Amino acid sequence: MSARAHELHLWGGHECTVNRLGGRFVDQTVLSGHQERLSDLELFAGLGVAALRYPVLWERVSPRSPEERDWRWSDERLGELRRLGVRPIVGLVHHGSGPAYTSLLDEGFAGGLAAHARAVAERYPWVRDWTPVNEPLTTARFSALYGLWYPHLRDEGALWLALLNQIDATRLAMRAIREVIPDARLIQTEDLGFTHARAGLEEQAAFENHRRWLTWDLLCGRVTSSHPLFKRLARHGLEARLAAIAAEPCPPDVIGVNHYLTSERLLDDRLERYPPHTHGGSDKRRYADVEAVRAAAEGPLGLETLLDQAWRRYGRTLAVTEVHNGCTRDEQMRWLLEAWRACERLRADGVDVEAVTAWSLLGAHDWDSLLTRQRGHYEPGVFDLRGGQPRPTAAAELLKALANGREPDILGLEREGWWRREVRMEYPPVPTVSPSRRPTPPVRTDKRPILITGRTGTLGQALARACRLRDLPYVLTDRARLPIEDEAAVREAIDQIRPAAVINAAGWVRVDEAEDEAEACMRANAEGPELLAQACERAGLPFVAFSSDLVFDGLAGRAYVEGDPTAPLSVYGRSKAECERRVLAVGGKALVIRTAAFFQAEDAHNFAVHCFNALSAGERFQAAEDCFVSPTHVPDLTHATLDLLIDGETGLWHLANSGRFSWAGFARTLAEAARLDPGLVDGVGSDAMGWRAARPADVHLGSERGALLRPAEDAIERFLHAWRRRDGEARAAAGTRTACAPALDQAEA
Repeated sequence: MSARAHELHLWGGHECTVNRLGGRFVDQTVLSGHQERLSDLELFAGLGVAALRYPVLWERVSPRSPEERDWRWSDERLGELRRLGVRPIVGLVHHGSGPAYTSLLDEGFAGGLAAHARAVAERYPWVRDWTPVNEPLTTARFSALYGLWYPHLRDEGALWLALLNQIDATRLAMRAIREVIPDARLIQTEDLGFTHARAGLEEQAAFENHRRWLTWDLLCGRVTSSHPLFKRLARHGLEARLAAIAAEPCPPDVIGVNHYLTSERLLDDRLERYPPHTHGGSDKRRYADVEAVRAAAEGPLGLETLLDQAWRRYGRTLAVTEVHNGCTRDEQMRWLLEAWRACERLRADGVDVEAVTAWSLLGAHDWDSLLTRQRGHYEPGVFDLRGGQPRPTAAAELLKALANGREPDILGLEREGWWRREVRMEYPPVPTVSPSRRPTPPVRTDKRPILITGRTGTLGQALARACRLRDLPYVLTDRARLPIEDEAAVREAIDQIRPAAVINAAGWVRVDEAEDEAEACMRANAEGPELLAQACERAGLPFVAFSSDLVFDGLAGRAYVEGDPTAPLSVYGRSKAECERRVLAVGGKALVIRTAAFFQAEDAHNFAVHCFNALSAGERFQAAEDCFVSPTHVPDLTHATLDLLIDGETGLWHLANSGRFSWAGFARTLAEAARLDPGLVDGVGSDAMGWRAARPADVHLGSERGALLRPAEDAIERFLHAWRRRDGEARAAAGTRTACAPALDQAEA
């Protein structure tokens, strides 16, 4: 029976690549901790997924010898999925090249995988859906053409051989599986995009647009003498292989489309417009290869158009087998929801789309470098692992709504994704000639704003910038419009503005002056937030307040975490500790963010900018050597705060960039990163700084809930980019020649 007779299904999958780099294997299932957490499967089932793409990988079952198989992990996991009523879609090789005793170029690769496939089918004869090899063309390109993965070649002949070996492995594996399970389905995944090009590069774009179909074309027996790429492959001595594949094809039962914002590319021969890492070319032309979303004037074709192309080409059941966007929480969800709604529209037009797969349920590790470097870079998925255990994000609520046919109601969801807004452009727009595209209806826009207090402060302005970047509607107020210590004014503002949430970024910030004005400091930092929290609790609104590392005495001798008792040394610290106590006592949807030591390029009034200005001028700079903090990059703080707000998190969270620095050590680290003279930094005792309020000796922050911000060293690099850009803009405005500064990364730009 056609899938069109049923509802659109939700599938899921965790990132399960086992990638070989030289002689080293990197296993994403181990990196995510899923290797040891059987309980993850119950979390996945709770989302409402009908099926789960799941690994029984050759490299994991038989790492040392084809005859030596360890089924213990797979037995437990597949048994649990069966108990939970979740259908597994079993993968046998996922971006890998098999165990160490084979490779993508090994003539025994196909037969070896087929033997593994038969053994898996005999072990689990109740499994109907199979993906013997995930993304054969993509894996061949990365391994044999780009040199990124084993066997690290840059050779076109090796590319085609690696591809055909994987196609033959798929054919032989499915033959072996069907001898055990006659009705087994092949769900064949591949990345599907489109290559756009500036005039003059049409030939290269045409080649890449033919090549993108090769995995499915080969399995469907279409690569015969009439195929546009047949002669190119045949020139490498593969004509007989192609004939054998065409004579005994293995058409997929489901065309599995994996699609990312990077899947569509744009080629432009004006190399000077693009950074060197984008430069490449063919044997005929040099050109830059960039994401179409960042440069194509009309934007990318989009998933809906690409699925329509696949349906018209093959007329076979489709499924979106990977849809993931490593970005802020709202943009992650907008991307997933856009894919879901595109598939619903296609089904309404008669296109047989079976499912949409939420991929990477547990997030991904080091995919920012295509797995070539292990730097510990992690991007969350539907669950966030940074607290040690999977924490459901707002995306989990989105999936539950989709699986159950409900309209999702999540803060920030119903807005256009960044890929459809002007912010998408990183390079000058390039006109291209593209095929017709399906019209995309506008998003059902939610206009309820986030109410942000603190218009004149660093944090209020930064939150407003983050909301503008993320297309989150907001209202930013000052004391004239909303004096937060006035209960009647608070009630009136919430009644008039009708916000979706409230973030209090107002308050007393002058630590030393608070020693003489304790009552005013307490009103601003404790009584005002309490009134806001109470008003939000009555209205059922989420509320966010900010606290400080100065609630501690600095004597712990380790990083402070959320559960540590407060013991402030100053009036300011006492006001923040009282803020925490009062707001959390209100309960409801209150979230308190404890943070520290702000720095950002967008505000001239912070330690890092003062340090740079002095050192850049060759002046000496004095800083405390005996007070240790966790410097916090304000853009990181604001984005993480908004993510937690959208996730519906409550209680107390620590948000600071990981690291422990004395103020003098922080200044030297800034100097070294900027290639300035760290010897100009004079480390002194805190008693020489002229501070009136006592400062704790060591209040660097950790977290028992999850370290959500990047390491301080990483934040410093991004701060430098932003500072140089702003400095360059200032010089340009003053008529001074300056080099172009690097653009901010997507987390900030």
